[in-house]
Amino acid sequence: MLSRPLGVRAALLTFGAVLAAQTTAAPLVAQERRLNRTIETLESGKPVFGLATGDFSLINARSLATSQLDFVIIDMEHNPLDFETMQRFIMGMVNARSIAAKGFPQMDVTPIVRLPANGREQVQFMAKQALDVGAFGVMFPMVETRAEALNAVTSMRYPQRRGDPQTEPVGIRGSSPGNAAWIWGVQDYSARADTWPLDPRGELLAVIQIETVKGVENAEEIVSTPGVGALFIGPADLSLSYGLPGNSPEVEAGIAKVLAACKKYNVRCGLTTSANNVAQRMQQGFDFVTISWGGDAGISGAAENALNVARQAAGRN
Repeated sequence: MLSRPLGVRAALLTFGAVLAAQTTAAPLVAQERRLNRTIETLESGKPVFGLATGDFSLINARSLATSQLDFVIIDMEHNPLDFETMQRFIMGMVNARSIAAKGFPQMDVTPIVRLPANGREQVQFMAKQALDVGAFGVMFPMVETRAEALNAVTSMRYPQRRGDPQTEPVGIRGSSPGNAAWIWGVQDYSARADTWPLDPRGELLAVIQIETVKGVENAEEIVSTPGVGALFIGPADLSLSYGLPGNSPEVEAGIAKVLAACKKYNVRCGLTTSANNVAQRMQQGFDFVTISWGGDAGISGAAENALNVARQAAGRN
């Protein structure tokens, strides 16, 4: 296990390699290409696949960054909230070799941070700091109302320039883009650090979790909130909220209701899956799915099997 000073040094060495790759590769065309590959894939009409991790080692960051995943959820909800560790992990996901080959600084696997605060707590500084260290998306647990979803979106947005067509909802994020711009590899970070699809050029993904009966009841109000990029159902917490087993018809009906709301408003919908049900869930319309949650470092055999099934079902092999 690397000590913190050595971990930071290794991350900085990685960035030195990235900068060297950028100076020798073809001219960067970041303003013409998506920096967020998960958004790029969704815009092409394809589903995306990811997993959540609680292993924040540089070795795991490198392993996941070179996988066939689309995104990784850095799970700070059920792990100690540590922004320095979060930043080091995101830096470790930057693949200098891939950036050199592409000629622009798009990460192959998109880092999304899940925060510990529930929607009703509205702790806005957490979203601000997660974005300031370079995350491309934020996942907000236990959102139950439109007001809570709106708070999530505004905490991710800068106040927009006068005359911008997407000024609403008004952003409240404070400006300190230096670290994030360094990781993204761009000069004008603020021009692209906005929520998609509200801002068509935005590179940030606001992922709202529905995990309670109240959230299910308010699904349409939540999903229609401007700036929401995806809803993600937490089936374990949802079944606890219902007081029923996860496979009960009532819980499944709640899941179906959230999915229907997403389809109505053309918003991506996510769920935790496995090799046994990922193809079925995709047929139902889920297009932002995890194939594992909180497992070992890297991709386990079961998760890799689920990913292969998912990619085959989506025609992405």
